[in-house]
Amino acid sequence: MFDIEIRRTFSAAHQLKGYDGDCRNLHGHNYNVIAVVRTDKLNEIGIALDFKKLKAALDGILDGYDHKNLSELPEYQELNPTSEVMAMKIYRRLSDIVNDGTVKVRSIRIEESSSSGCTYFEE
Repeated sequence: MFDIEIRRTFSAAHQLKGYDGDCRNLHGHNYNVIAVVRTDKLNEIGIALDFKKLKAALDGILDGYDHKNLSELPEYQELNPTSEVMAMKIYRRLSDIVNDGTVKVRSIRIEESSSSGCTYFEE
C-alpha cells in the first residue's frame, strides 16, 4: 500500500453560530489542509498518483474558500464551517474527483492553528 500526502494552505474567516464563546464572533485562520490518498498500484513508471494532479484537484476545492468568509458561503448555511465539517466536505468533494477504483482518498486533516486540528475519514 502507498499513502500519498499533500499539504495546502488557505486563509479564511468564519464565525460559529450558536457557539457560546469568542468563536461566535467573526475571526480568521490560516488553515493547513493535509490530504492523504491510498493505492496499492503503481503505473508503468513507478508513480501511484501524480502529485500535480492531486494538488490541482485540492486547489480547485480550496480556491472557493481562500480569502472568503466561510460563514457566508451557501454550503455553510445549514452547518457551521467548523474544522470538522470542512474536513468532511473537502473529503467528499476530493473523493468525487480522484477516487477511481485504484486510488481512494484516505483522510483529510484541517489544522486551524499549529496546535488544533481535525482529521476526517470514512471506513
